[in-house]
Amino acid sequence: MNYSFVFLILLLPALSFLVLGLAGMKKSHKVAGLIGTSVLGIVFTLACYTAYEYFFVVGRDAATSMYPTVTVFDFTWLRFSELLTFNIGFRLTPISVMMLIVISTVSFMVHIYSFGYMHGEKGFQRYYAFLSLFTMSMLGLVVATNIFQMYLFWELVGVSSYLLIGFYYPMHTAVAASKKAFIVTRFADLFFLIGILFYSFYVGTFNYDLTAMPDLAQRVAGAAWVLPLALFLMFIGGAGKSAMFPLHIWLPDAMEGPTPVSALIHAATMVVAGVYLVASLFPLFVEFAPQQLHWIAYIAAFTAFYAASVACVQSDIKRVLAFSTISQIGFMLVALGVCLPDAVSRGVAMTEEYADVNGLGYMAGMFHLFTHAMFKACLFLGAGCIIHAVHSNEKAYMGGLWKYMPITCITFAISCLAISGIPPFSGFFSKDEILVACYNYSQPMGMIMSGIALMTAFYMTRLFCVIFLGKSYYETNKDNGAKKPHEAPLTMTFPLIFLSLITLTCGFIPFGHFISANGLSFDTHINWTVAGTSILLALIGIGTAFFMYAGQATPVADKLAKMFPTLYRAAYKRFYMDEIWQFVTHKIIFRCVSRPIAWFDRHVVDGTFNFVAWGANEAGETIRPWQSGDVRQYVIWFLTGSVTLTLILLAILG
Repeated sequence: MNYSFVFLILLLPALSFLVLGLAGMKKSHKVAGLIGTSVLGIVFTLACYTAYEYFFVVGRDAATSMYPTVTVFDFTWLRFSELLTFNIGFRLTPISVMMLIVISTVSFMVHIYSFGYMHGEKGFQRYYAFLSLFTMSMLGLVVATNIFQMYLFWELVGVSSYLLIGFYYPMHTAVAASKKAFIVTRFADLFFLIGILFYSFYVGTFNYDLTAMPDLAQRVAGAAWVLPLALFLMFIGGAGKSAMFPLHIWLPDAMEGPTPVSALIHAATMVVAGVYLVASLFPLFVEFAPQQLHWIAYIAAFTAFYAASVACVQSDIKRVLAFSTISQIGFMLVALGVCLPDAVSRGVAMTEEYADVNGLGYMAGMFHLFTHAMFKACLFLGAGCIIHAVHSNEKAYMGGLWKYMPITCITFAISCLAISGIPPFSGFFSKDEILVACYNYSQPMGMIMSGIALMTAFYMTRLFCVIFLGKSYYETNKDNGAKKPHEAPLTMTFPLIFLSLITLTCGFIPFGHFISANGLSFDTHINWTVAGTSILLALIGIGTAFFMYAGQATPVADKLAKMFPTLYRAAYKRFYMDEIWQFVTHKIIFRCVSRPIAWFDRHVVDGTFNFVAWGANEAGETIRPWQSGDVRQYVIWFLTGSVTLTLILLAILG
């Protein structure tokens, strides 16, 4: 099969960025939007066609029964040694093809949605240029042929995120949020880079696949700690992008950007880069760093619980969705972290039997990444419609909107049921497989993740109730000038309908036939013991939220907040993690580390060079009179010097 056309998947959004960013179309916003949206429509079509060709036309290799790794092109950019080269290429694997579908689908819907949401905004063409840059960067990240190429596009994704979060640059909060996101993720990316350098120095390559290196054992024999350390350092970079605790602090503030940006970057694509990184390096983790893989699961499980706890009390609807995203990414990384515990500990290869049982987490994590992207993008875009109607992010200005926004209400409800794990919506199938994998790993891990799933159903139903049910702000305040809410235009509701239809149907995809831990196809079966328990827990969470928030008043919720004011306030304040980071950075790092270093730099380093410069200047001023231009003076100095040297030589020789 000839995949020569796939380079257009990267080239077209890059050209769109250049045209929209450099040409400028300030007097014709619609043209800028049409160019950006048309380009993404083509990219979406090419991605779907590539997936069809890869999975259904070419199919599995007859000899290995696996989908092949197809390197469409790969050229050397920098050569450090015979093995250590920096290549730029385009690689197709099952997970990269899946990511092409996710990124292009959500980005295309966001481009369409932005026609209505961003209408009349200053910098409309700049907004579409930044969207194109981000889409190109994320697509380049997932098709990278080596780790360093991934890092290159990884940084471009960070720049794109900075530009889009700070799109409303006249607003101080947006500028502060963009800088916070950039600094926190750059801090994490430093560890990613160090991990890459460790990896490349000892292994001798930037490639993912080490099977073509027969001398690998000899290379790492003297430093068995290198690969586990390198892989975990790379995960820290992924933890920054995917907002894992304690590097999560940038994501809630990133909601200051336009809501479609939140749907694209902070729900479906950029924040799952860390999940994709671990999945891409999964064979290396399994072979060289299984304990680090399990530590990833523990970190992710704690993050999922922490984020779910905070989401239960937030009043800003976008921040509820932000913490929900953090929690769901935790589910994905837990799924990867609990993979193959028995096979690894016993030194057994990843056979089909082990892939069916213990490798279930890998498939489930990727499946949840796919389903979550669709319903979470729908939720964020739905939140944008609501904000567009009531002109506020705060739940106090909502309530009773089901009468005025029926399409948004229905699509939002579908997505809420999906993330809550109610069948037959897609979230049930992917999250259920994660829970099964967790119970296969250990009973405590399964119980913890089941409890977090209950919390998810509670806070998402709470969000639905405070937006669409309960006391209506408009009906209460219409006599005081409150504006009547209205349904969003078709450009904004069409993406909601499209994404909700995917949410309704994609759970029935036999995902294990396409993506698995060992590359072999396997069928998944619903474990009704786990599934029944998870459905019951979800219904308990939904019922509790309805009981507390669906009425015209919320006496139970208000009473609980008054009974536990310290806990409520701590959760509302995100357990003071921002304050802790401020204390650590300003009171410890800046005061105890940065200031002494700055003093040393100013007084010792700068002082030394200033002294040398002063000495040279003084010496020059001292001998300056010697260069008078008087030949008689030069002759006197010459004769005096000659006589002096002669006398010294005679004294030495005599």
